[in-house]
Amino acid sequence: MKWITRSHVHVDRVACPWLISRFVDSNAEFIFVPRSQVMEVAERQGAIPFDSPGAELNHEGDLCTFDVIIKKFGLTDKALLRLAKVVNAADTNRLQNDPLAAGLEAIAVGFGLRFPNDSKNLNYQFEVYDALYAWCRLDTAAG
Repeated sequence: MKWITRSHVHVDRVACPWLISRFVDSNAEFIFVPRSQVMEVAERQGAIPFDSPGAELNHEGDLCTFDVIIKKFGLTDKALLRLAKVVNAADTNRLQNDPLAAGLEAIAVGFGLRFPNDSKNLNYQFEVYDALYAWCRLDTAAG
């Protein structure tokens, strides 16, 4: 399936493709376009829009799009829910809500500077999310 979001990925627009490809759609194809074109291109290409105004899969109240996708697809993995706390705090600029959030925000900024191409950025940052998810598995198993 095709999925579409705003270009110039940052925390939620990296975390969501990682979540989608790992837990929702292993054959996902991601498209990045300017904010003003997301819904139009989604319609034209039959893609599912996310983390963009007008998309069903977008922020809801205190939930970031990562949280909304978890809710929509009924994902209950404890490690994934732990990761969601980190992503939410980093994405919503409530860094005080999780001790790992500031680090994830810094990593997102650094990768954005190093890899302005969104697809390349995802390729590199997926490794970060795989590692962070592994840590979350360990963290939730211990507690």
